[in-house]
Amino acid sequence: MPDIASGAAPGPAIIDDGLIALDADLGADKESVIAALASRLAAAGRATDAAALTAAALDREAKSATGLPGGIAIPHCRADAVATASLGFARLSPKVDFGAPDGPADLVFLIAAPEGAGAEHMKLLSSLARALVRPDFVGSLREAATPADVIALVEGVLPKPASATTVAPAAEPAPAVEPTPAAERTIVAVTACPTGIAHTYMAADALKAAGERAGVTVRVETQGSSGSTPLPASVIAGADAVIFATDVGVKNRERFAGKPVVASGVKRAINEPDVMVAEAMRAAKDPSAGTVDAASVAAAADEPSSGEVGWGTRLRQILLTGVSYMIPFVAAGGLLIALGFLLGGYEITEPAADIVVNNSLTDLPDGGLTTYLGAVLFQLGSLAFSFLVPALAGFIAFAIADRPGLAPGFTAGAVAVFVGAGFIGGLVGGLIAGFAALWVGRIPVPVWARGLMPVVIIPLFATLIVGALMFLVLGKPLAAITTGLTNWLNGLSGSSVVILGVILGLMMCFDLGGPVNKAAYAFAVAGLDVSNNASLQIMAAVMAAGMVPPLAMALSSTLRPGIYSTAERENGKAAWLLGASFISEGAIPFAAADPLRVIPSMMAGGAVTGAIVMATGTTLSAPHGGIFVFFAIGNLLWFLVALAAGTVVGALCVTLAKEVHRPAHLRSSDTAAQPAVA
Repeated sequence: MPDIASGAAPGPAIIDDGLIALDADLGADKESVIAALASRLAAAGRATDAAALTAAALDREAKSATGLPGGIAIPHCRADAVATASLGFARLSPKVDFGAPDGPADLVFLIAAPEGAGAEHMKLLSSLARALVRPDFVGSLREAATPADVIALVEGVLPKPASATTVAPAAEPAPAVEPTPAAERTIVAVTACPTGIAHTYMAADALKAAGERAGVTVRVETQGSSGSTPLPASVIAGADAVIFATDVGVKNRERFAGKPVVASGVKRAINEPDVMVAEAMRAAKDPSAGTVDAASVAAAADEPSSGEVGWGTRLRQILLTGVSYMIPFVAAGGLLIALGFLLGGYEITEPAADIVVNNSLTDLPDGGLTTYLGAVLFQLGSLAFSFLVPALAGFIAFAIADRPGLAPGFTAGAVAVFVGAGFIGGLVGGLIAGFAALWVGRIPVPVWARGLMPVVIIPLFATLIVGALMFLVLGKPLAAITTGLTNWLNGLSGSSVVILGVILGLMMCFDLGGPVNKAAYAFAVAGLDVSNNASLQIMAAVMAAGMVPPLAMALSSTLRPGIYSTAERENGKAAWLLGASFISEGAIPFAAADPLRVIPSMMAGGAVTGAIVMATGTTLSAPHGGIFVFFAIGNLLWFLVALAAGTVVGALCVTLAKEVHRPAHLRSSDTAAQPAVA
């Protein structure tokens, strides 16, 4: 097949016989099906790492299910492991549940695109996704007798290659703006999903078709990976209402300010397009209906209960946004402090500020150059570390109210530090600041004042609200909670310390960089204080336990390579360095492919490590760096013993679990690649 992405030199077809399985049993769950299709892509040279591709697809699957009504599933992802845009297809027997509301799926397309895929590749994949809302195309897939029939059907819905004498346009032309009769009803819509390959375009076509059935003109702006042509301002101005069917933020949301709005997750537009169009038309006639607020791009508050993102999920996303922006301050500041200790010794904490202000390279303090450099590094790290709570609060507020929430959020964090409320105060203050900014942004103002809202009015009044609450009401209670927690940790001894180590170890290995892992890490770094031995022990337990999963998987795949696929054995080699560097995510490819065996095994190893670290009083004054910050570890020998013990326990557990029953993703591929193991 010619390179239909460019119409130029022939290239690999987007699908071929080797990527198709008809009436196949690929396993009892979606993880097995995705792993089997990913293995086909890897075997065909279209992906460099089947496990990494599987992990990327399952990560997208975790955000929202890809099952669609009618027995269809479209797992999809963009990943570095994908060498060329490709489709894997399976017609399953028996069917497998992919989370569709009407039951399991028998038609599964794995849509894989390279991380840096160009717009043309994205158009190919989105064209297929759009075809899947057509009953005739789906019916033909079910009747296809051979892989060649499937290929012909897929080629039939993809864009045709440009002729030799035709220059292909660089982008889709802007939609023509036709005069709209006065009586014609018009809805504008925006569709977007996290990956921007499939759901974005399927939702758009479903809404358009629903509009035709209802006698309503629906114009859709798809904010996807194949590019976006913004709706003309005249079309937006003439629309009766707007539909936001998105799982991510709407770009340039302020263009729709004042329009009656119906908002939900993108899958609702695929599953219930007629209902959404009807809701939008009712909103257009209802003077009290919610409208798009130009002052805020946070869509969550506008979403009805039928949307896919509930407040529990939304709150988790908000808190994780704050933590993710906080971590760079922690890592940079903590490592600089540790380097300061390496050069200037632990006694550098007291004179550091005085040395930095009153000495220089030409006027060195007592102790010479190393003491001076140690003081500079320590002070620089301390300043960076001081942004920990303000950054946490600021970006929690940012996740709620976008840029207008930043100033009140950072201020709330600074107040939390000032009153001694610490990390807990930052969490609470950030939430209050964000929702205060969101509320102020909804207050009706004259047209002339709208431009002042995001840069003056919202930050000013939201800061006043959160500042007053923190100083007058919440500051002292939150400070008391923080002080009580610190005193409790300092008072732990004996079995209590060991139990805390076990809990932290379990949390660090539960989801390998997910919310639980981040919560344990944030707990450790928020209390990190070189003058507080208990906090240093907690930091040591958290980092050592977080190193266990990749090291354990590396050890297991080295000692028993026969129970792992070729891709997993390669991942195991890389996991040695990732584990040594305290990058827990190095175990994710293994956990994604076989979670029921890998995750409990890693938790067992992490619990052992955490318990030993706490029991032996091992400390750590750097929040990141793994074994490479050995100079910041107190009782290094016991740290290494704890790490080795947890690694061995985790490796033994996962090896035994895999020996008892072979993982599903190995049943479908790589069987011939397994070496004989005595």
